[in-house]
Amino acid sequence: MPCRPLLAAAAVAALAQPAAADPFEDFGTAMKYGLPLAAAVCAARDDRLEDFAVRGALQTVVVLGLKTWLDGTPVSVRPTGEGKGFPSGHSAAAAFGAADLAGKCFPDNRATGIGLYGAAGLTAASRVRAGEHTSQQALTGALIGFSFGAADFGIGTEGASFSVGMRF
Repeated sequence: MPCRPLLAAAAVAALAQPAAADPFEDFGTAMKYGLPLAAAVCAARDDRLEDFAVRGALQTVVVLGLKTWLDGTPVSVRPTGEGKGFPSGHSAAAAFGAADLAGKCFPDNRATGIGLYGAAGLTAASRVRAGEHTSQQALTGALIGFSFGAADFGIGTEGASFSVGMRF
């Protein structure tokens, strides 16, 4: 079954999380790591790991760059009053993994796509519920991650593309 390595990677990421009081927040943290890890396994299997790594690194640079550049501005203030809240890195990482998986690993499987994007959406919601981000911060992170995850820069392939999966 081609899906087994992906499920195993997600399970390992979920089990590697420390125990905390809020299972919903734990779920969000597990998806921050689990979805990109599962996408990396798929990218390696499909011989597109270099493109995946470049897109993942750029997504991280954009998120961390915005956090640093906008620190001290009203948009970057977290609900806790701390800074560097814009955009949400958890939301970006989960959406990146979900978009890569849905668009490249399971492009014709609507149910899987819905589950992956749903998990990424719940990750964003968990950050808002935990009081770590505003909904604007979480949504912006998700959009950045989605954009880089759905993209294909064409490194090692025949051309660049943009695929969200869930073909109808």
